[in-house]
Amino acid sequence: MAFWKSLHLWQKIMFGMILGIIVGAILSPDAGIIAPPVDGETPLAESFKPIGTLFINMIKMLVVPLIFFSLISGVTSMRDPKVMGRVGLKAFGVYMITTVFAIAIGLFAGYIIQPGAGVEIVVETKAVAKDPPSFVNMILSLVPTNPIEALAEGKILQIIFFSIMCGISLVLIGKKADKIIEINESLSEMMFKMTHIVMAYAPIGVFGLMVWITGTQGIEVLLSLGKLVIAFMIGLLIHIIFVYGTAIKVILKLSPIRFIQNIGNALAVAFSTSSSSATLPVTMEVAEENLGVSNESASFVLPLGATINMDGTALYQGVCVMFVAQAMQIDLSMADWITVIMTSTLASIGVAGIPGAGIVMLGMVLSSVGLPVEAVAIIIGVDRILDMMRTAINVTGDSFVCTLVDKSEGKFNEKIFYQENKE
Repeated sequence: MAFWKSLHLWQKIMFGMILGIIVGAILSPDAGIIAPPVDGETPLAESFKPIGTLFINMIKMLVVPLIFFSLISGVTSMRDPKVMGRVGLKAFGVYMITTVFAIAIGLFAGYIIQPGAGVEIVVETKAVAKDPPSFVNMILSLVPTNPIEALAEGKILQIIFFSIMCGISLVLIGKKADKIIEINESLSEMMFKMTHIVMAYAPIGVFGLMVWITGTQGIEVLLSLGKLVIAFMIGLLIHIIFVYGTAIKVILKLSPIRFIQNIGNALAVAFSTSSSSATLPVTMEVAEENLGVSNESASFVLPLGATINMDGTALYQGVCVMFVAQAMQIDLSMADWITVIMTSTLASIGVAGIPGAGIVMLGMVLSSVGLPVEAVAIIIGVDRILDMMRTAINVTGDSFVCTLVDKSEGKFNEKIFYQENKE
């Protein structure tokens, strides 16, 4: 028991995954260790499925309230008119632009590399290709005619739109809305804490899912995850080199290599903790002491980025959506691609920078284009590895945007950026 408590959550999840694969392989009829089912009798591994289903249900439980409360909280955090002025608009705009690039690169990498080709995923929810809606209908569908119905039915884009409208309205009300904003912040914190509670069950849920998947579908389905990891890593490299690298060189007129070196401490913490929020103090420190960003910009832009900027997570959504669609043999239309881009971009505003939040966000994105949330059961097996990498990219994006905004305001200190002997 003491040994188990000493492990980090990601280590517990990996332990549950490996143990589940081993048990599933033993229980698999193909292994010949356990007698195969007779007369269509359910394989023994099927009995472990409820353990994993409980975990999936808890993830689904988080989706709607997490989006609603945290997104309102994110919008109202900029309630000071001065904060919501020029600097806020610049930061928010660039964050959204880089996120759109990230999700588009993820979709493109998944389309080219085909990580889900040849993989068969069997889930109870049957995915059906949807007829692409017209552009006008797609825009109209963003606005819920009945917000309560949208919340009850989990219509993600409508929930995001309604949440943003609620946040803006509270900001415009002024002091009279302070109590509501404070209550909403408490509710948002409640959802973050609930996410921690659900993720604490993750090792057990992952164990049950892996036993069921490996025992009923064979271990071959897991081997395809290596291709998913490769596709994700290629997408990240493209984003770093061609989006961040080009912008740092051309717009900021700084050395991209020196930039990465200067934020090295923050990247190390981000990679080890898988949390943008936990890394925030280090990110702010290196921004001021190594990058040359002013305290004013670092104090506002970086906390905002830790809340709404999820480039690595958005890219992850794109690759995973293509993986699931290919495994389910579903051809996504251009309208579906646009829906994924919009959902990932907007949902990134309301997903906290905490470990495991990407899995919750993936469930939102999959459901937005009619793909089964249950497919998360397979992807979560390598999620910790991907989470470490995407969090490092999230922090890189936060630092880049902060530097860009600070330089546009004329406060950036280039001498600090190029100074030597930095710790």
